[in-house]
Amino acid sequence: MQFIPQILFLIALGVTGYLAGKRVFLIRKTIQLGKDEDRTDRRKERLRNMLLLALGQKKMFRKPVVGILHFMVYAGFVLINIEMLEIVLDGLLGTHRIFSRPLGSFYPFVLNFFEILAFGVLLACAVFLVRRNILKVERFQPARHREMKGWPFLDANIILTLEIVLMAAFLTMNAADYILQTRDYGHFGEVRTGAFLISGFIAPAIDGLSDQALVALERFTWWFHILGIMFFMVYLTYSKHLHIILAFPNTYFGDLDAKGRMRNMPAVSEEVKIMLGIAQAPENPGEVGRFGARDVTDLSWKSLMDAYSCTECGRCTSACPANQTGKLLSPRKIMTDTRDRLEDIQKGWLKNGYDYTDEKTLLGDYISDEEILACTSCNACVQECPVMINPLSIILELRRYRVMEESKAPQSWNMMFQNLETNMAPWKFSPDQRMEWVRD
Repeated sequence: MQFIPQILFLIALGVTGYLAGKRVFLIRKTIQLGKDEDRTDRRKERLRNMLLLALGQKKMFRKPVVGILHFMVYAGFVLINIEMLEIVLDGLLGTHRIFSRPLGSFYPFVLNFFEILAFGVLLACAVFLVRRNILKVERFQPARHREMKGWPFLDANIILTLEIVLMAAFLTMNAADYILQTRDYGHFGEVRTGAFLISGFIAPAIDGLSDQALVALERFTWWFHILGIMFFMVYLTYSKHLHIILAFPNTYFGDLDAKGRMRNMPAVSEEVKIMLGIAQAPENPGEVGRFGARDVTDLSWKSLMDAYSCTECGRCTSACPANQTGKLLSPRKIMTDTRDRLEDIQKGWLKNGYDYTDEKTLLGDYISDEEILACTSCNACVQECPVMINPLSIILELRRYRVMEESKAPQSWNMMFQNLETNMAPWKFSPDQRMEWVRD
C-alpha cells in the first residue's frame, strides 16, 4: 500500500510524457511540410538574437511596465519549475523534500526565492487578467479583432487563471508544511525550513486546523500543483503559449536580412538575367515550379514555425497602418490562419492517415485576397514582433501566387507593371522625361 502513491505518480508522469511527446511529433511533422530553407549562416548573430529576444525579451521592454510584468511571469514560472526536480524525485522515491539535507542551510533561502517568484507570477497574471477583461486593452478585444473571437480569447484567460491557481497551491502547500514542522508532526518535523516570506502570511489562516487536516491540505495542494504542471505541459502544445518553447528556435532562425529587402524568386531572377544578357540560358532548364504560395506546403518551414510561435499579442496588428485605417488586414490573423490551416491538416492526418489531403487551401479558404492586397509591405509588423515572426513573408508569397500564377492583380497594379516594363518606372513617363519636373 505504501508504494501506491509512487505508482500513481509514475503513471501520471508517463501519460504526460506520452501525450506531450505525441503532440510535439505532430507539430514537428506539420512544420516539415514547408519548403527547405537554409538558416544556418551567421551563427554568432543568430545566437545573439536568441539570447536578447527570447531569453532577455528585449523587445518586450519597449513598454516597460508590461515588459517587467511579462518577465516576472516568464522568469518566475521557468525558475519555479526547477523545483519540479525535487517534486518529481519525491513523487518517485516516496521522500519528502529530498534536497533539504544536501542543501542544508541554503535550502530555506532557495524556497523563499521560489516563493517571491511565485508571488510575482501570481500578481502579474492577475494584472494581465484585469487588462484583458476589465480595462479591455483594445488589441485583445474580440469586438475589434475577429481573430480574437472564441478560443483565442478564452485560451489567454485559461492560462493566466491556471498559473494563478498553481502558484496559490504552491504557497498553500508551503504554509501547511511549515505549520506541521512547528508541530513536529511525523516526517514533516524532520525538515526545518523556518518561516516562509510569502506563505507565512497564509499560515495564520490555517493554523487552527488539526494535524490530520493540515496533512490532507498539504498532500492535496502537492498533488494539485504537480498534476497541474503536468496538465500545463500537455495543454501548452495546444495553446498559443507554445511560444514559451518555440521562441528560442524561432529567434535563432529569424531573418537576418535588412527589413526592406524582399527575396526574389531564383527562377524569375535567372530569367531576367538571361533576357538582359547577363547570364546564359541553361541547356537543360529544370522545372520552374509554382510561383508564390497557394497553401502551407508552398511556404518555407520557417513561416510555418512562425505560425506556431505566435502568442497572439497583437503588437503587429496594432502597428499595421492598413489595420489602423480600417482595412481588413491583420498580421496577427495571417499567422493564426496559417496555424489553423496546419491544425486542420493534422486533424485530417489523425482521422485518415498521413497520406490524406483535403481540398482546402490557405489562400481563399483561410486568407482572402482583400487581406493580402491591403498590405503596404512596410514591415511594421515584422519590426514589432518580440520573437522575430514575419507575417509579411507569407503575405508576399500569397500575393505572388495570385499575380504570377493566376494573373489576378488589381487593374492599378497591372498599369504599374506595364509602366515598369516599358518606362522602367511606376509612372507613365518615358525615361528621357523623368527629370523635366525639376526645370520649373
